[in-house]
Amino acid sequence: MIHNPHMYQSMPLGVVIRRRPGLTRWALWSWQAVAVLPHAAQADWLVLSDGPEGTEYHASSPMLELHGADTEAYLHGLTAQEPSIYVVLRENLDSETRPLDVLLVTASPYEAQDYTDSGEELVEKVRMPRVITGWVEAFVSLHHEHEAFKKRRRDKADTGLKEDGIGDSRIAQMADVYRAPTLAKKARLN
Repeated sequence: MIHNPHMYQSMPLGVVIRRRPGLTRWALWSWQAVAVLPHAAQADWLVLSDGPEGTEYHASSPMLELHGADTEAYLHGLTAQEPSIYVVLRENLDSETRPLDVLLVTASPYEAQDYTDSGEELVEKVRMPRVITGWVEAFVSLHHEHEAFKKRRRDKADTGLKEDGIGDSRIAQMADVYRAPTLAKKARLN
């Protein structure tokens, strides 16, 4: 299937991260992406609220990008029980004011899965707001091309014509087929 590389749309998404006290003595704080804000302006760890639930920050506003080649993944994400945006975060050890870097926001569960493999990134699943759900659905309906299932045909090669792998060519007698070659050699020398 050929996809047009020009099938592309993007939207800035503000990422809201909540900080709560850590649950263990080794972790001072617990961080979690809790929401995304469609069409948000750029921000740099702007405090949105500070209350008993924790402190919420508008950490940054990366672009949510939709590509025509990934419509299958978006369709899979939209049919989930709760459509989600995936926020990919990485710990920032160089800054106390920005404890996490927001690397990516994506509507593709496949792309999010790729980031979980390394173990260096934290991938948070956030409920997709209705306005983004409608936007992704419109993109998929416009650009998705259903690929028909094609069953592979097996080769007609006959594998039963030659006995392969039985015995050892260094052993002359059929009775010794399952004897180790070094034992057979010692038996002939005696």
